[in-house]
Parts: sequence; C-alpha cells; structure tokens
Amino acid sequence: MATARAFIRDVLGDGHPVVDTAMLLGSELVSNAVRHSRSGHRAGGRLTVVVAVKPGDLVHVDVIDEGSESGIPEIPAQVDGLHECGRGLWLVRELSSAWGWRDYVTGRVVWFVVSP
Repeated sequence: MATARAFIRDVLGDGHPVVDTAMLLGSELVSNAVRHSRSGHRAGGRLTVVVAVKPGDLVHVDVIDEGSESGIPEIPAQVDGLHECGRGLWLVRELSSAWGWRDYVTGRVVWFVVSP
C-alpha cells in the first residue's frame, strides 16, 4: 500500500489539491485487491495502478487486479469506525466524486474520480 501511495503522490505532486484523498482511496483499493483478488492469493500475482489528471484537476485512478471468483465489490451496510477493515469501499464512496468497477476476462478494475 505504501508503494501505491508513493506512486500516486509522484504522479500528482505534493501540491495537487486532492493528492491526500487520492492516496488514501488508492491505498484502500490496492489493499482490497491484495486481500480479495487472485492478485494477492497467488505467487507472482500482479496489480496495476493507473492515475490520470483530467481538466479541472480531476483525478481518475484505476486499480486493476487479476479478478476474483467472489461477487461484486460491496459496501457494508454498517461501517464500524473502530475496526481496521471493512471501510475501504465506504471511504471511496464517501470521498470520491464517482466510483465503480468492471469485470473483464482477465481481471477486475475498480476506479474512482476525485475533484478539488
């Protein structure tokens, strides 16, 4: 997760207005990919983080993993602020302008957009 945060900071630069939010949400999605996808459950598993800056300083981040047999990404009905897990997608939903996911034959993309 530290590598993903550093990558996002490097792409956006310390002065970008949403760098901290993008780093937090990107880290949450990478953590989910490692925990819930084949990328984190097999030797040599891979995932990719893509960061794009769009007009108006909008930031779009994709986290691409090797997919999972489990169902769709879900936000828990109740989020407990004291637990260390279960808040990732809730944070993405609450702090992003938009988010979503797509499955492909080769894996899954979970993405978000943050705006200043």
